[in-house]
Amino acid sequence: MSQSLPSDPVITPAIVAEHGLSPEEYQVVLDGLGRAPTWPELGVFSVMWSEHCSYKSSRIHLKRLPTTGPRVVIGPGENAGVVDIGDGLCVCFKMESHNHPSYIEPYQGAATGVGGILRDVFTMGARPVALMDSLRFGRLDHPKTRSLVHGVVAGIGGYGNCMGIPTVGGETRFDESYDGNNLVNAFCAGIVHRDRIFLGTVGDAGNKVFYVGAGTGRDGIHGATMASASFDDDSDEKRPTVQVGDPFQEKLLLEACLELMSMDVLVGIQDMGAAGLTSSSVEMAGRAGAGLLLALDQVPTRERDMTPYELLLSESQERMLLVIKPGHEAKVFEVFEKWDLRCAEVGTVTGDGVWRCTWHGTEVAAIPVPILTDAAPKYDRPRVARPASPPVPALPPVDRSAALLRLLADPDVSDKRWIWRQYDHQVGTDTEIGPGLDAALLRVKGTAKHLAFVADSNGHHVYANPRVGTAGQVAECVRNLACVGADPIGLTDCMNFGNPRKPEVMWEFSESVDGMAEACRELGVPVVSGNVSLYNETGDSSILPTPGLAMVGLWEGAAPRLRGRWTAGRAVALIGGEGTHLGASLFIRAMHGLRKTGDAPPVDFDRERALGAALRRLVREGLVEVAHDLGDGGLAVALAECALDVGGQFDVATSDTALFGEDHGRAIVAYDPAREAEVFAACAGLPVRHLGATGGERLEVADIKVPVAALREAWGDTFPRWVDG
Repeated sequence: MSQSLPSDPVITPAIVAEHGLSPEEYQVVLDGLGRAPTWPELGVFSVMWSEHCSYKSSRIHLKRLPTTGPRVVIGPGENAGVVDIGDGLCVCFKMESHNHPSYIEPYQGAATGVGGILRDVFTMGARPVALMDSLRFGRLDHPKTRSLVHGVVAGIGGYGNCMGIPTVGGETRFDESYDGNNLVNAFCAGIVHRDRIFLGTVGDAGNKVFYVGAGTGRDGIHGATMASASFDDDSDEKRPTVQVGDPFQEKLLLEACLELMSMDVLVGIQDMGAAGLTSSSVEMAGRAGAGLLLALDQVPTRERDMTPYELLLSESQERMLLVIKPGHEAKVFEVFEKWDLRCAEVGTVTGDGVWRCTWHGTEVAAIPVPILTDAAPKYDRPRVARPASPPVPALPPVDRSAALLRLLADPDVSDKRWIWRQYDHQVGTDTEIGPGLDAALLRVKGTAKHLAFVADSNGHHVYANPRVGTAGQVAECVRNLACVGADPIGLTDCMNFGNPRKPEVMWEFSESVDGMAEACRELGVPVVSGNVSLYNETGDSSILPTPGLAMVGLWEGAAPRLRGRWTAGRAVALIGGEGTHLGASLFIRAMHGLRKTGDAPPVDFDRERALGAALRRLVREGLVEVAHDLGDGGLAVALAECALDVGGQFDVATSDTALFGEDHGRAIVAYDPAREAEVFAACAGLPVRHLGATGGERLEVADIKVPVAALREAWGDTFPRWVDG
């Protein structure tokens, strides 16, 4: 039986509640152990049974997602998903949230979010090749927004740049629902040989457990528990639960781990992320159906007098847990000494299925692993549908030229170059298309393969109709990849929602999962990894439901010659039909103040499949100079984004829906007029219409007539002026 140390606090109902455990959950602890937990054990249950680690409110829903496919090598459940790209190579990728830490301490919260997702990928044996981010902030006039933007962007850029990993894409949006709870979702992808993939397991009894990397400090203690609670007026006091990152240490750790992986010494490896040493060791043991014995007094520290409780719950960064094949211990010490990193043997794999910890020979924790994993709470929480959003009313007329400039200046549309210019998106020399187009494109060195990456989400569409809105975002990601010639091969998600104890929030979540599942099945995109972030609210104010999506695409052949802006003398065509839908659109929010109004635009999967095939053919055969899908602001905004160098004259119906509707399944292309027959032939079976030609100093679309210089000013100057104050 484990023992409490004399200095440990007495466990009371109030302390149990402070650890995020309900009375019913604590009773399960008592029944499972057959006794009261020790102080370290209480901390372990607190983090392992938190929303962040156990997914107790979301697991039953996530099982409905399609997670298999002919290319899928490893799906959800490991540190990251792995998809085969041929010739013995795989791409490994995942997206995760660091929302709460990034609100409390923006720089370190965002930086350590990048550090954590990098470790998730190189833990699998993959060398990271690309980063992306999906960011949400509050209103521009909110007193905290500017400082949050500065801190988060600096943290992302600082960590990724120091690691030498290009940040190749991302997206940033603003809304009042994020005033008190910004979102920071980080994505990483890496390349790994199929026969060199490593898993988080422990193997047979007798294998040795090693701790490597940075020393353990008191930063990040109860970070997982903090990430599983809503914000309140005292949230700033949670600053000590935010980890502190060191990208230079992580660079050493990455190289040391990859070097060790090239040798035949590793049984398993796991990142110490949320819940630190506790979650990494428990998860590794749980996957193998084994037990572990950890000697906590052997754990390297960087602060004095740390207790077993602190060592188990610390979320200090840049640390890994390794399980080594017998007889190879000396090689581990040699590699990590070479890279000037700490390395310590801290435990042994056992065959009794019990997770044990000792402190100078005294047992301070002894928990059967299944109690922490299989017996973790799993809830089918009540779900109640929200009333439908009111329909879009009859709209008064607006000056559409002024409306276009207003939409281009909107923070959801305007140029975010200020953000991505702080990221090195060319390091590694493989970036072929960086930030600014529909998707990023990277070559795979030594091959004719190209990987495409896109991150996208639209909380307004998802709020209007969680199922249809989420399906639409999956479809948009597929279109974005098609605009650079790539087939979709896998998706990772970061499900950002409010308090799961609210039936309306759980309804949003469940419906969103079903929309994602339907769209992924229809479009042939498996979900191979992901993350759930709940309790994103402050007081009673919840964020918009925001399923952050990141999709990876693949194609082989010569790199496409694409531009984000057309040149003069090109023809432009609209593929996919006219705009008809203004519900939940940027136009009605920005021009009429109608937030949370109207339904999300529907998705026609037959049209999406046909459009994707047409766009891929057009790009791969070099038939188009520009390929751009229609999203926020509809056709008028898409044309304006392509006309920032050269104007054009286009025949479009003079109506708000035709100009600003956000219908799915549409794209515009610019091409040599002499090849129009080939372009139209590639679009056989789809509505396709010649809109006009490029040239001149003005953009003319229906009754819109705006100088190109005015477009550039509205789109390009608004965000930098705001962010620089």
